[in-house]
Amino acid sequence: MATLRRFSSMANVHQKSSDLKSTNLEYEDRHRSVGADDRSTESREDYLVCIFELIEEKGYARVANVAESLAVAEPSASAMIKRLAQKGYLKHEKYRGFTLTGTGMVMAREVHARRRILTAFLQSLDLPKHVIQKDVDGLEHHLSEQTFEQLKLLVRLHQD
Repeated sequence: MATLRRFSSMANVHQKSSDLKSTNLEYEDRHRSVGADDRSTESREDYLVCIFELIEEKGYARVANVAESLAVAEPSASAMIKRLAQKGYLKHEKYRGFTLTGTGMVMAREVHARRRILTAFLQSLDLPKHVIQKDVDGLEHHLSEQTFEQLKLLVRLHQD
């Protein structure tokens, strides 16, 4: 009888694993549709969120600000900003900085929201700030939509 229960539990785990696989495939499809490998997608998202946060904070974003915020060299930041502009994520105005396009704003807000939810969740675990920052940076690009939605619900329940 105990063996039968273990089998039943294993079947449930397998079913849940299958559900997660399909969700993760949806996540991978979303990232592939943008046309880049994972590291490129993560980098693009990091730049877009950085630009979003700079604009929110200062009212503008310039290459030097982005480079400083992301701790990268200015030529690297400049090259990525040009690629983002070519792909339609931002509008670059020479000598005036740049702004996010509608597409860039949608992606930046989505990733920014993920960061806020992950930060709130990890704060609820009473983790140190440096651990939270490191874990948010590691997790934000890799959560399936299903997992993110469940975390969002959990955070909201915890805040109420």
